[in-house]
Amino acid sequence: MVEQFVGKWKMTSSDNFDEYMKAVGAGFASRQMANLAKPSLSIAVDEQGFISMKAVTTFRTLEIKFKLDEEFDETTADDRKVRKCVMDDVVAIRTYEKDA
Repeated sequence: MVEQFVGKWKMTSSDNFDEYMKAVGAGFASRQMANLAKPSLSIAVDEQGFISMKAVTTFRTLEIKFKLDEEFDETTADDRKVRKCVMDDVVAIRTYEKDA
């Protein structure tokens, strides 16, 4: 299932992202920087089944590695420490378009 998402993607729209950032407690300056960012996203899967998602902007690069349905720790772009579990039914906040 993940294989269909492997590749490089560019953001084409961002809806309600500022409201989401407010809801998770991001400060004004962090929200302004995040709203200006237009990240490119690379998704890869290694031979052990780990998924790598790398978001690159002019401000910073963030990368996470995980397996579906397994919890993992992440430091978010606004430096929050969270525990996540990525599953098949993910709710998207930003829309990406796969580069040709």
